[in-house]
Amino acid sequence: MSALDLLLRGDALSRSVALVLLLMSVGSWIVILWKAWLVLRAHKDVARSVAAFWQAPSLEQGLQRLQAFDREDLVRPLVQATQTDTLGTLAGAGDKSQQLTRLLRDALHAVLIKLQAGQVLLATVGATAPFVGLLGTVWGIYHALISLSGVAQVSIDKVAAPVGEALIMTAIGLAVAIPAVLGYNVLGRYIGRIEADLEGFARDLRELLLTHGESRPLP
Repeated sequence: MSALDLLLRGDALSRSVALVLLLMSVGSWIVILWKAWLVLRAHKDVARSVAAFWQAPSLEQGLQRLQAFDREDLVRPLVQATQTDTLGTLAGAGDKSQQLTRLLRDALHAVLIKLQAGQVLLATVGATAPFVGLLGTVWGIYHALISLSGVAQVSIDKVAAPVGEALIMTAIGLAVAIPAVLGYNVLGRYIGRIEADLEGFARDLRELLLTHGESRPLP
């Protein structure tokens, strides 16, 4: 008995559970493939972008170099944020250190949100897919037992077959959850490294601008 046969023989709830698991699987694999491509590019680009920026003779030339290396646009927003003109606003009311801290923090948060996109979906699928599959199994076992209640003689063969068919939903739930959990953990480690590199760059950039006073709007 295949999962397709079980689905065709199931009722509305069984088919709904199968559809939810299918959507979870498709969504998680789309996120895994997309995030893997993005994170691998970002992991290389951030290192090259930071190195290229610090080798530039000026802030303006550093920004120009980032256009060639920062393909995912993760480092450049941090530098551009320091060039924001805050004169005449509450953001510019504090001293220079406070202004830079606020600008870099906001820019860093926006970049990290971009990096973290899709992680919530993977975590949700990994945590809920086994229980969704278990719901389908319980419902299938319930209907199997109901169908056997009117049988005069119940043998182990008559019980094992429908129960085994119902357990397929649990296996499907685990098959959906395991890639999502692995993708979340592996991608999370790479994202954590990128976040650490970006936070270090933001801290070094803040110290540079406080020391040399190069934080000014670009022409």
